[in-house]
Amino acid sequence: MWKGRNIDTVNGLLIVGVILLLLEISLNGGLLFLFVIAALFIYMGRKRLPKTSGKVFIGIGLFFFLTTIMNMVVVKFFLLVLLIYLGFQFYQSKQKPKKIRPVLEQPVEKEEGILKQEPLFQNKWSGRQKTHDHVYEWDDVNIQTGFGETIIDLSYTVLPKGESVIMIRNVVGNVQILVPYELEVSIHHSAMVGSASLFHHEEPRVFNQVLSYKTKGYEEASEKVKLVTSMFAGDIEVKRI
Repeated sequence: MWKGRNIDTVNGLLIVGVILLLLEISLNGGLLFLFVIAALFIYMGRKRLPKTSGKVFIGIGLFFFLTTIMNMVVVKFFLLVLLIYLGFQFYQSKQKPKKIRPVLEQPVEKEEGILKQEPLFQNKWSGRQKTHDHVYEWDDVNIQTGFGETIIDLSYTVLPKGESVIMIRNVVGNVQILVPYELEVSIHHSAMVGSASLFHHEEPRVFNQVLSYKTKGYEEASEKVKLVTSMFAGDIEVKRI
């Protein structure tokens, strides 16, 4: 139901955008003139390449084109809508965190030798994802998220023998991993801006850094977790429970 509503909303915004675009071009003839000027400069620049004058003409044409685009009302309208939408989604994720309940199902055989499994997490543009507070079946995690928070509690699952993998790529948001005391962990974290709390080690300011740590018994452990995270802005916390 919600997916259908989202599609209707996107279609409505596209229709409003087209109407605004047509109205703006029809009421402001200068826009069309600037687009023509930009196209002429780019055309003349391509004719003169690879000469320096050709690069200059293309640069002038792109400048006119981008300046005209950014000054259009329809572009400002969509930027405002996007900002409001992201702000609303962030507010909703804080007020009503969404928990994902892992489903214990047997793999479904789609073809001979190929089994389909339901993952613990899904890729999400925004929102909060968290393993539920009951025993669940483990499956390696490999997700990409936009804006939000991801919490994984490893104390309610039984890891298989060998190395289990958690890979999280995030734009803006926080990641928290709760680890049982007997479990060995390897951490590889990359971030542009944020902070990191890795067991007893604190990195209050992470700026365009890559952090790599592992517990002492990691190499010899029969059960262990490899954590690989990357984000533009946000905090990571890995702690024992």
